[in-house]
Amino acid sequence: MRERVLSYRAEGHAQEAASKVFKVSVSAIKEWEKLTAETGSADKKALNRTARKYDEATLRAIVASEPDLYLHEIAEKFEKGTVSGVDEALKRYGITRKKR
Repeated sequence: MRERVLSYRAEGHAQEAASKVFKVSVSAIKEWEKLTAETGSADKKALNRTARKYDEATLRAIVASEPDLYLHEIAEKFEKGTVSGVDEALKRYGITRKKR
């Protein structure tokens, strides 16, 4: 889609016209043109993800050693831990807390 919009713009059409034809915002077109000028391509930039707050090995060790802990208790063991963050991390790593 980006290439089609940019080729439409290269034909001499205005940003507003391209915006209406392709139903994208003018700011998106500006960003795509800027990206193309900088990198030579309109492909998406790679996401720069930061390190995870909840280390998988540490999380597994906590759950294995104390399986009866509530989510808020697990979160307290991490600096700036949250209940929703622990829940997401458990799902991401496939850690279940079922009693077997």
